[in-house]
Amino acid sequence: MPPAAPTEPLRVVLADDHPIYREGLADLLRGQGIEVVRSVANGAAAVRAAEEAAPDVVVMDLNMPGMSGLEATRTLTERSPATRVLILSVSAQDDDVTEAVLAGACGYVLKDGPIEEVVAGIRAAAAGHSLISPRIATGLLDRVRATAPGSDLASAHLSSREYEVLRLLAEGMANHEIAERLVISTSTVHNHISSILIKLQVENRVQAAVRAVRDGLV
Repeated sequence: MPPAAPTEPLRVVLADDHPIYREGLADLLRGQGIEVVRSVANGAAAVRAAEEAAPDVVVMDLNMPGMSGLEATRTLTERSPATRVLILSVSAQDDDVTEAVLAGACGYVLKDGPIEEVVAGIRAAAAGHSLISPRIATGLLDRVRATAPGSDLASAHLSSREYEVLRLLAEGMANHEIAERLVISTSTVHNHISSILIKLQVENRVQAAVRAVRDGLV
């Protein structure tokens, strides 16, 4: 058999208004085998870079001059729904996290965390999954539970098993933990989650968890 073709490195756009931090992060990511195709200083430049370079993931700061990271995330979600955005911020405020997720970000990690967490967030985003820093995930769901009005989750026509999977997902369980709890295979869990995302019309498991908490399921 011929040798397997080498895996292409993940391609990212970095958006941060602090040039020293931005370039330092770029060097660290390159050291982890991630290709930084563009490095920009504001949200508008991030949108242009994403449209021109078609990266796997845009790593976005929230607070930048001109168009903020939040505005840029909304714009990319509207113009390029397939674009994955990972927020990398100093802010662990619940408002910022919630707004970023609802704007379309599929992950949120903190700048003071380890580089491995940033890399994990990028890889999760590129694979269509989500990663939120454990330090802020609980606060996100607590805020949604406390403030958001309920809507009608029943209109999504989830099966009883999908409700079970969604409830455990919203409690923060990984796929293998859900599989163990429900005594089913991880591939079956994956299939249920894919169906849930389609029925709820959301992009990722974080948004599904927010919807479940908002609607009073957990």
